[in-house]
This record gives sequence, C-alpha cells and structure tokens, in this order.
Amino acid sequence: ILRAQEGLGVDHLVIESQRPEDYITNLQTLIDGGADLVWGVGFMMQASIDEMAQANPDQKFGLIDEVVNQPNAASVLFKEQEGSFLVGFIAGKATKTNHVGFVGGVESPVIGRFEAGYRAGVKAANPDAVVDVVYAAAFDDPAKGKDIALTMFNTGADVVFHAAGGTGQGVIEAAKEKGLFAIGVDSDQNYLAPDNVLTSMIKRVDVAVYEVIKMTLEGNFPGGETLRLGLAEDGVGYSDTTLWDKIPEGTKAEVDKWAEAIKEGRVVVPETPEEADTWTAPTL
Repeated sequence: ILRAQEGLGVDHLVIESQRPEDYITNLQTLIDGGADLVWGVGFMMQASIDEMAQANPDQKFGLIDEVVNQPNAASVLFKEQEGSFLVGFIAGKATKTNHVGFVGGVESPVIGRFEAGYRAGVKAANPDAVVDVVYAAAFDDPAKGKDIALTMFNTGADVVFHAAGGTGQGVIEAAKEKGLFAIGVDSDQNYLAPDNVLTSMIKRVDVAVYEVIKMTLEGNFPGGETLRLGLAEDGVGYSDTTLWDKIPEGTKAEVDKWAEAIKEGRVVVPETPEEADTWTAPTL
C-alpha cells in the first residue's frame, strides 16, 4: 500500500482488528470512509469479506490467503509450499542432529502448505532427518510457541521453522535461549535474533497488494479471479540475511538450483501434509 501511495498516488487507511468479532465493523468503517478497494489480510477474514461483498455489490474487495467467489472480490493465494521447500532444504543441510521441527499456528490449508513444502525440502536435502510437527492452535500466543520449540530443542532438534504469526516469536526466543536456530516466516525476521534466525521464508504479500491496486487503477480489477503467486511470480522466496556461514558450503547454489527447477515446473512441491508423506525427491 505504501509503495502504491508513493508510486501511484493512492491514499490509504489501515485498521488492525483485535479479534475476529471486529472484522465486519472494521470493513464497514473502510467502506463508509470511501475506499475504492478494501483489503482483508488473512484466511480468517474469508467469511467476513464474503458477507460484505454480497451486501455491497458495488464495492471492490481484495482478500489475502483465501478465496471469495464473488464478482466484486479479488482473491490472492500463495504457493507457500515452494518458498517453504527452500528453507526446508536449508534446514536439512544445516542440522547437525538430523532432527528439525515445524511449529504451525492454526491448522488450515494455508499453514498445511508451509508444513508440506518444508518437510519436502528437508527430505530433498537430508532423507535421514526427522521432522517434528506441532500446531499451537493460535497465532497470538508467543508463550505457547516458546514452550513447543523448547520441547523440540530439548529432544534433539536444532532448527525449527515456524508458520505461526505472533506465536512464532516465541519459537525465535527459544532458539536464542538455547543457542540454536529458528527459521522466520512471511517477512525477514532476522532482526529478532540476528545470530539465531537461520533464514526466513519470504511471502510477498506486498507484491500481490501492489499489483491488484495497480490493476484496479488501470480499470482491470480482477474481480471474481484468484491470483496464485509462487517462485516464478516472485511471490515467495527466502531472505537475503540467510546465515550461509552456519550452513555447509555450496548449499546456496543447491537451493537456487532447486528454485529454478520449481520455477520451470520440473519439480512439483507437495501442497498438503498428506502429499508430503508420500513425496519423493527427484534427481536434478
């Protein structure tokens, strides 16, 4: 939105909901404020955006991480499994114990894509590695995230990836406390613990939001459509702050080789935990 403000001249208003019960009220506030395009960020807003899109057929909506099948709503999904595969490969190479972990927020198709891709990446890099998987059932409980991660670290894991929102901050705290590694999510989280965030899986929500705003201004609002952004669309990736000095030499070249194969369609990363169970890594 800030990029669109600077480059496209749009104005903006941002509201952070404190609880799901606020969604409808906050969406109505944005509509009443005259917004040409109203965004909802996160799969938990799907029902509210769907309800408001039906009630306001002349209002344009955008939704991140879920699909609203309404002609006045544009939906954006990400191929989280592709970016998670890359950080999973890094984890598989970095682990000294052949034991890593994954902490999810709330079980859902979105977080399932993170898990599936991560597990596949670990498998491609290190078939002998064990992956612990625990869901916290919350995106806003750092204490629970820390407890889960500490249990993983105390039972032998040395790298833990989180896709758990605020809960994941506890995972990073645990890594710092134990002198081990966490993998951040969505944005570059290295700043939270520069010596302990091994890498981060970047999810380019900014690219998606900017592109839909631009399309809308040009008269090409993708209402009723679902955009899916993966590696090929610059929608996902890994952070520039990756601690390559903590990972075996040559890993970056291998990761980038897998990334190219995924972009070209030569490697299809599993999207669900069930697919990850039976997935086998091809030979590049």
